[in-house]
Amino acid sequence: MPCRRQRVEVRRIALERIDRLFEAADEVFHVDPVLSHRYVELARRISMRCRVRIPRYLRRRFCHYCYKFLRPGVNCRVRVAKRREPHVAVTCLECGKTMRLNLRGLKDEGKREA
Repeated sequence: MPCRRQRVEVRRIALERIDRLFEAADEVFHVDPVLSHRYVELARRISMRCRVRIPRYLRRRFCHYCYKFLRPGVNCRVRVAKRREPHVAVTCLECGKTMRLNLRGLKDEGKREA
């Protein structure tokens, strides 16, 4: 059984690698989108294996249905909807699925960061 110090170290390394993979996916997307999708897949695998949550700001960068890296205006559409609860609708143009992000949650998140 790994001790607490080892688990903390594994978690830190996993988060660094996940962050680096998303950076690489962003840099490579315009040259080779398939490679950037692969980087997202690897980041997800790392998070699952090490039992680490992908940070919220990175979770919004990939489709939760087909797991492709999303670049607004290229392979996803972002809309602000006022119906029902105000939300941002992100539509993946690869698979056609729509993800909803509540605007109330986004406002609270901005207050916490400041």
